[in-house]
Amino acid sequence: MALMLEVTDLSKRFGGVVATDQVQLEVNEGEIHALIGPNGAGKTTLISQLSGALRPDSGTIRFDNKDVTRLPMHERVSTGLARSYQITSIFRRFSVVENVALAVQARSGSSLSFWQRVSSEKALFDEARQILADVGLTGRGDQLAGALAHGEQRQLEVGLALATNPRMLLLDEPMAGMGPEESERMISLILKLRGRLTLLLVEHDMDAVFRLADRISVLVNGRVIATGDPEAIRINPEVKKAYLGDEATA
Repeated sequence: MALMLEVTDLSKRFGGVVATDQVQLEVNEGEIHALIGPNGAGKTTLISQLSGALRPDSGTIRFDNKDVTRLPMHERVSTGLARSYQITSIFRRFSVVENVALAVQARSGSSLSFWQRVSSEKALFDEARQILADVGLTGRGDQLAGALAHGEQRQLEVGLALATNPRMLLLDEPMAGMGPEESERMISLILKLRGRLTLLLVEHDMDAVFRLADRISVLVNGRVIATGDPEAIRINPEVKKAYLGDEATA
């Protein structure tokens, strides 16, 4: 199976605090790969380095066999590596479909200064509405983005990321703050993306992780201590001691 992402010896320090410590990580093309670990393990720091929001102190990041370690975020997006929720902000006073249309237009590199002209472009809005259908927001296009429920805003944010035509999507706690029904909708959306995209998922909901992931990596104190399929991770004694505890047998 082809590698989509290869991380080698990735380290980041903040003063005397080691946030990521020679991280080794491989993500296969087309898989849902979950990254789990206790609070403070370095997950968000790692995702920020992968997306280009934060520059590592040392180590390399290869995406689709290209060294992207020093590329800024927007250049990584153009190569197909995108992070949800940090592609762009939701424009709360614009409609849902206008938000996605702006993201589609940004991908094309055209100016965002002439909204009136953009709003007349049928193809742009047709693509935006198809993306909304993909993320489960059919019928919400004309609603103000700020009026969406929390879970629907998360779905919209995934739609904004999809508008960049990514090959790999970094999802940082997509179910945070959601109730059970909203979480189920997000799980269904992620399952729809399986095989269409490569996904690296950071998530604290272990039920969701074990339902979704093809493979799981466990980050503890800035280091990956184990990688394997869900059952191997569930029974791994080092992982159970460091993180899962009773959840592994639930």
